[in-house]
Amino acid sequence: MANFAKPSAPRFSVEVYQNEFLAEGSRDVHAIVTVTSTGGATATRTAVAPGGAAVVIMVDCSGSMEYPPDKMRGAREATAAAVDTLRDGTAFAVIAGTHVAKEVFPRRGRLAIADATTRAQAKEALRGLSSGGGTAIGTWLRLADGLLRGSTAAIRHGILLTDGRNEHEDPAVLRATLDACAGRFTCDARGVGTDWEVKEVTGIASALLGTADIVADPARLSEDFTHMMEKVMGKEVADVSLRLWTPVGAEILYVKQVAPAVQDLTARRTEASPRAGDYPTGSWGDESREYHVCVRVPGAAVGQEMLAARAALVMPGAPGEDPAVLAQGLVRAVWTDDLAASTAINPQVAHYTGQAELAQAIQQGLEARKLGDVGGATAKLGRAVQLASSSGNADTAKLLAKVVDVVDAAAGTVRLKAKVADADEMTLETRSTQTVRVRKS
Repeated sequence: MANFAKPSAPRFSVEVYQNEFLAEGSRDVHAIVTVTSTGGATATRTAVAPGGAAVVIMVDCSGSMEYPPDKMRGAREATAAAVDTLRDGTAFAVIAGTHVAKEVFPRRGRLAIADATTRAQAKEALRGLSSGGGTAIGTWLRLADGLLRGSTAAIRHGILLTDGRNEHEDPAVLRATLDACAGRFTCDARGVGTDWEVKEVTGIASALLGTADIVADPARLSEDFTHMMEKVMGKEVADVSLRLWTPVGAEILYVKQVAPAVQDLTARRTEASPRAGDYPTGSWGDESREYHVCVRVPGAAVGQEMLAARAALVMPGAPGEDPAVLAQGLVRAVWTDDLAASTAINPQVAHYTGQAELAQAIQQGLEARKLGDVGGATAKLGRAVQLASSSGNADTAKLLAKVVDVVDAAAGTVRLKAKVADADEMTLETRSTQTVRVRKS
């Protein structure tokens, strides 16, 4: 019998970084809201309490997974490694995805509970995985959703692996499926090899508040799946939202997660009250994330000040109870005629504005390159090199150097490489939204 430790809830904190001073007539207030979760029991638990977490692994078994054969072999080994990483007490299932979705384990229309016996049974079932058929990712997600909805687990998560494009399903069907699944479970998505569509995989992860990445070499799948599952096992609190309250006359222009990756949450808002909206952040373990909030406030005279917004972390309360407030911080606006004060840019705001521009420049530059627009691609990717260099984003700078020859990083002077490996280009595009944190002085 598993020895379940009583989990301790993480503690949340909110810090707000901004220049609150505005010139007379100015109305837009920018702030970086840093949210940190600490003190959970993730480091010491070897088992989770029943109902704590539920995970469904979706493995592409379409015909293309057999070309070359090491893709299918890598997928089986990676899924087995992920199963081995499950803590006792975790509810789980494995799905084989083609143009239809089939349960591989436990094949009972419900989830199994991880222990030594069920892990061994699942790995035995994986030996029977074979490739054949097409690709309809929406069917995989719908089956995963059905299995996870039958669970009482607080943390509900999917891991999805594909090697190709979603060719056997209308794009509108996948979009509708993602809309239906959003908020019900989170999902990490991975593309193996180089024959899949980056925007499809990153779109799945973005819609379901997960991560996306490329695993060009199937031999690296086990390492990646183990790391992903370790992250899932470290989650403590689910369904956390960033709630932004604004006074009469103020409005939220946008909300973007800017670290550890750029993700626009603006359109995800749900109304919590007449002047407050909730933006989903998914599930949390011991970690820190940062959000760029832009608020438009009414104009005011020099010397006036106001509360522009209140940022709070909230999670659903028990039935009939109000949501629990985990932490909160304040965004202020103060009007001044001091030019130096009103024109100063907060370092955190400047840094993450640059990181968001970096991601956009990479995506636009690669798109221009695909369209044969050499001038446009050179300009955008040159700007990306410049931003990566100035912000210390060494990982992105290395990826850019595989696509362009860097003449002068500080000036953003580059030349497009004549030949670029598909894996290098796809890696740059997939990881373009990954950011580095602001340098601490």
